[in-house]
Amino acid sequence: MPLPKIATPTYELTLPSTGKKIKYRPFLVKEEKVLVLALESENIKQITNAVKAILKDCISTRIKVDTLPTFDIEYLFLNIRAKSVGEALDLVVTCPDDNETTVPVKVYIDEVEVLQDEDHTTDINLDGNLTLRMKYPSLEQFIENNFEFGEKNDSSIIEKSFDVIASCIDMVFDKEDSWAAADCTHKELVEWLDTLNSSQFKEVEKFFETMPKLTHTFKVTNPNTKVESEVTLEGLSSFFD
Repeated sequence: MPLPKIATPTYELTLPSTGKKIKYRPFLVKEEKVLVLALESENIKQITNAVKAILKDCISTRIKVDTLPTFDIEYLFLNIRAKSVGEALDLVVTCPDDNETTVPVKVYIDEVEVLQDEDHTTDINLDGNLTLRMKYPSLEQFIENNFEFGEKNDSSIIEKSFDVIASCIDMVFDKEDSWAAADCTHKELVEWLDTLNSSQFKEVEKFFETMPKLTHTFKVTNPNTKVESEVTLEGLSSFFD
């Protein structure tokens, strides 16, 4: 006689980028195993494929995971993961007043939001004529940003930053012409970034600084100093110990 099937609950959330309703289920043990094995490999390609497969398996609504903005993927991943382990996450944070004392906190998933900055734009005016249009980081970039492996020195961090920025260029255009990033090599895009002046590059950096992100702000009291401080968690990696 076969063993009985266990019913898996289905939940619904709203994608921050479009407002579209998405139906999903929690991770199953088999999917947790796939993710753990991928993480142990420390291979970005393997982890990317694992996360992509897990999201596709857990989401019943028809969407293209590969084309979702990074903040949508973070929001989906957090909620799917949370439904698997509980509605609250137990974390340990450092008290801001002394940057030393750590305290346990409980973060409720339904209180975590995607913060939208009013100054955020994908179109960056470079010189009154040329406009740079940006796109959001890919699923692979999402993996690299949230699962770090090995030691990184300052030069590799700077190089990686330029690689990320170059990969997020969609096109450059003016009133008459347009130049698609898809028609350029990655090296050409990085070299083009090198031709920007400091103020133009700061505007490009602003795109990433103001990009929608998972955010949760709460207060903690330092048990040693009795000082109450505000703590803000940003990005998916902040919500996992």
